[in-house]
Amino acid sequence: MMLGYTVRRIAGTVPTLLILVTLSFFVIRLAPGGPFAQERALTPQVRANLDHLYGLDQPLGVQYLHYLRGLAHGDLGLSYKLRDESVAGLIAQGLPVSVTVGFAALVLATLCGVPLGIFAALRRGGAVDYLVTGLATLAIALPTFVTGPLLALLFGLALRWLPVAGWQQGDPIYLILPAGTLALPVCAAIARMMRGSLLETLSASFVRTARARGLGPWRVLLRHALRPSLLPVVSYLGPAATYVFTGSLVVETVFALPGTGKYLVQGALDRDYTLVMGMIVLYGALTLLLNLAADLAYGWLDPRVRHE
Repeated sequence: MMLGYTVRRIAGTVPTLLILVTLSFFVIRLAPGGPFAQERALTPQVRANLDHLYGLDQPLGVQYLHYLRGLAHGDLGLSYKLRDESVAGLIAQGLPVSVTVGFAALVLATLCGVPLGIFAALRRGGAVDYLVTGLATLAIALPTFVTGPLLALLFGLALRWLPVAGWQQGDPIYLILPAGTLALPVCAAIARMMRGSLLETLSASFVRTARARGLGPWRVLLRHALRPSLLPVVSYLGPAATYVFTGSLVVETVFALPGTGKYLVQGALDRDYTLVMGMIVLYGALTLLLNLAADLAYGWLDPRVRHE
């Protein structure tokens, strides 16, 4: 049953990605301007040669089919503005940094958010509950372009505990501030979601039955209440993972990280068609895969989803 559910979910991601690629391709190409529009020193003949070299003089439908053919073979094309640089090569340079920071932020947010939500629910109406709820609300309200510089000022410049910028492969100290900045709002959202879900589960009839049988509070929590309470959190982890993996542009800028975010901004400003499309394909594929993983985890935790 789980295998069939997995196959159905995977089959649904392929047409979604194709629709994303198609819409993005035509929207980018039909927008005014082009990759060589700002090259004012180019003569009409040179401009025509460049268009012919990159296939921009062909009909838009032909360009689309050529792009799909290359994409099917893993070829994202060459950058129009960064000479002799392939889009796949640029992604390969920045993706490890973005994935490392995003994965660390997601793990940190989950390991902190779930226990905080549990303790807040178990101490409902107490000081711990009010403290966790208040801090979570504050963390959600503050954007990363505010919390990032604040953390850098506090731990980097004032206390001098951590580096405020740069990246050195293999040294985890450079990972703490950017991963912590990305993890804060996700951790807060998980804590609030876990608290609400656990409170609802603890009032369910099957939990009251377990308590009537004489089971201790921690045994009731671990054996009966925890698994159904995690369902909303698992469902949220898909969008949360997408946020930390693809939404780290501000964090990469604040902490001067050599990730993929700068290529998306640079490609958009330069109207670099292939570079922007490469970033869209990357972010779209990551989004679909991460949401697929969350759906499969949800189906494993709740068999009713698989039957539906």
